[in-house]
Amino acid sequence: MHSNENPYKCSVCNTSFCTKSNLNKHLLLHSNEKHFKCSVCNNLFSRKSNLNTHLLVHSNEKHFKCSFCNKSFSQKSYLNKHLLVHSNEKNFKYSVCNKSFSKKINLNSHILSFSTNSYLNTHILVHSNENLFKCSVCNKSFSTKSTLYTHLLVHSNEKHFNCSVCNKLFSQESYLNTHLRVHSNEKHFKCSVCNKSFSWKSTLKTHLLVHSNEKHFKCSICNKSFSKKFKLNSHLLVHSNEKHFKCSVCNKSFS
Repeated sequence: MHSNENPYKCSVCNTSFCTKSNLNKHLLLHSNEKHFKCSVCNNLFSRKSNLNTHLLVHSNEKHFKCSFCNKSFSQKSYLNKHLLVHSNEKNFKYSVCNKSFSKKINLNSHILSFSTNSYLNTHILVHSNENLFKCSVCNKSFSTKSTLYTHLLVHSNEKHFNCSVCNKLFSQESYLNTHLRVHSNEKHFKCSVCNKSFSWKSTLKTHLLVHSNEKHFKCSICNKSFSKKFKLNSHLLVHSNEKHFKCSVCNKSFS
């Protein structure tokens, strides 16, 4: 028993054991024989150890505790599944859209949301380069009919979405939601350099040019470059004869 020899070999999978009793226990895995019955629900098990683990389901004993939230479980496998909630691991991936989930049950729910062929086919178009629905006004193409209908509102005078603060109307709900930030103090877009916050992503992008050496706006006359368009526009007045700023005392004008 203390040697490295395992003389008892399983004829099914070739696993070796040092004692015949261990081999006999192992062989139950390859058979349909289940001699150990649960006295509560009559479920059958091939091993007594499996029955003992199962019996914990019917008891109030929960020996396996989560170290993060102290929630307890009757089986270690349940605890291991639960621990995924506290991690960033998402091992269950949907092959169509590559969306990942921490639990198999969540993946299955996601797949069921596209259970019918029509829903699935529509969804798959989102992941393809096919844009079958073309706008008759501007020829822009879309992968779904509903997206095209939303886009067509841009070309119409219909504006069904009303701002409750100033009564301004918008053709799309997304435009209204963007506009509502004008009336709120919400500033979700923060500059990673100076921590200044902005209501719109576009404003943040413009602001970030302040921290960079990029100057995309070039004067066509003297080639001087500017980080912002309004600075270029101010500069262009230098090259023109337009003088918009007048002194209220002597009427002298300045560009």
